[in-house]
This record gives sequence, C-alpha cells and structure tokens, in this order.
Amino acid sequence: MEFFRIRKDIPFMRHALVFNIISFVTFLAAVFFLFTRGLHLSVEFTGGTLMEVSYSKTADLDPLRNGIKGLGYVDVVVQNFGSARDVMIRLPSVKGQSSAQQSEQVMGLIKTQDPDAQLRRTEFVGPQVGDELATGGLKALAFVVVGIMIYLAVRFEWKYAVAGIIANLHDVIIILGFFAYFQWEFSLAVLAAVLAVLGYSVNESVVIFDRVRENFRRFRKMETVDIINNAITATISRTIITHGSTQLVVLSMLIFGGPTLHYFAMALTIGILFGIYSSVFVAAAIAMWLGIAREDLIKATARKEHDPEDPNSGAVV
Repeated sequence: MEFFRIRKDIPFMRHALVFNIISFVTFLAAVFFLFTRGLHLSVEFTGGTLMEVSYSKTADLDPLRNGIKGLGYVDVVVQNFGSARDVMIRLPSVKGQSSAQQSEQVMGLIKTQDPDAQLRRTEFVGPQVGDELATGGLKALAFVVVGIMIYLAVRFEWKYAVAGIIANLHDVIIILGFFAYFQWEFSLAVLAAVLAVLGYSVNESVVIFDRVRENFRRFRKMETVDIINNAITATISRTIITHGSTQLVVLSMLIFGGPTLHYFAMALTIGILFGIYSSVFVAAAIAMWLGIAREDLIKATARKEHDPEDPNSGAVV
C-alpha cells in the first residue's frame, strides 16, 4: 500500500558523509555520558523492598506516589498488577533502615488513605538479584545482536550484516545516552524497549536491503549509489505508513500511559526516530562504503552464467 509515489529518486547518498559525521559525533556523546554519568538503574537492578498491597476499592496511584515521595523516597515504583485494586510498590534501599521498617512506614501512609488496605506480601530484593538481572539483560542483548548478524549474513551478505548491526547498535547506544544524560530511570521495561528497538530497526534495514538486491537484478547498468537512492526512495511511502502509525501508538502511551509506561514509551520513541534515520544514513551508507555490488547478492547466478558444463550456461537470468 502506498500513499504516494515519488517519480524522481532522492539523492540520499549525496549527503551520507555529512549525516554519518553527525551520527558519529552523537554516538561519541552518548558513550561519553554513559561513562561519565552512568545509567540511573531502577530498584530491579540495585535492590530494595518489594511490597504488594490489596485495596478495598480501586487504588488511586497518584496520591500514593506523592505520599511515598513525601516520606523521602525518590526512586519509587508504584503500579497496578492483576487488577485495579492490587498495587505493587518498589522502594530503594535506605541506609540504616530495614525492609520491615520501610514496609511499616509505607503501610502507615496507605492506611491513612484506605484503612481497609491489606499488605499481601513484602520481600527484600538484594543487590545480588540486581546483578543477575543486569547480567541476564546484557546476555539477552548480545544474543539479539549475534542473531541479527547471522540472519542478515545468511539472507544477504556479510557486508550487509556489518552495516545493519552497526546501525542497530548506533540506535541502542543513543537511547542509553539519552537515559544517562537526563538520568531517567533505567528499568527492566526500558531494557525490553531497547531489545524491541533492535528488532524494529533491523526490519527497516531489511526492507531497504531487499529493494537494493531487487534493483541490482533489474538495473544492471545502474551505479551502486543510484541503486541505493532508488531503493530508499521507493520505500519512503511504506516507511511513513509503518513508522508513522507505530509512532502514534507509542506517543499515546507516552502521553496517556502514566508513570508506569513513561520511560518504556520514551525509549521506544527515541528508538523509532533514530531507527528510521540509521536505516537510511547509517546502514545504507556503510553498506555502500563497504563496496556492495551485484555479484555479492547473486553469486550463484553469476557462477551459473559462466559454468561451461551447464547446457543452459549463458542464459539470461
């Protein structure tokens, strides 16, 4: 489906060097902030107290959040789970205060808002659990990266795999750089958003690479730069439809989803925007500079055309 069709190819690759310099500077800035400021990890990674509270009626979370912050807790997570009357609270560790003291203090606040509220469960999440979650998250990220590289190398060619994974890591590092610079809370939900962005970004690269491969077969005398420009121009309508509709959904979560979904939606918003950019000006440009050619994608066909033992050798493919 297309909303419009551009008749004349847009010379994207003419400006690829300038945009890639901008990307490189942005990437370095993100790495700098990650090393100097670091990520503001949530309770899941740093450890703290986990509480589950059951209300007698629908829980109003905003007064509860404000009340807990009034007790001196800055990084607190308050969200529904299961139903609108069940609330999960994550409190960061406080020096000199036990988990039981924290839960007792918070329950005193909750009782003033709803005397019939009941504490269903409380437990302490130690830093060791947070270390295991961080390690597991890094392993998941590594497996996704390796899987994408293998997929692109098998479907296309190693040059496309290198270009695609550099573009994907570019998106991930920039997302983390934003979270480091603004010190937004990095939680398991944000990690899930980062992994989702990896898959989403590679999808756009695959669409462009597919069109590049098709163009190499259709336009045998066209230069590589022109083939890439044609491929990107031909997929613009599809990109606007797909990314535009997805971005609308993510923005609705960002605006109306409340504190629980805020940083999850923020990571997706940044990732989708930079995913479009990186697929055009990072992945396609790097593939061009690595020297992609028609022979890289249809080596089997080229061998068949020059096979002297094949009676059909020399046939037009």
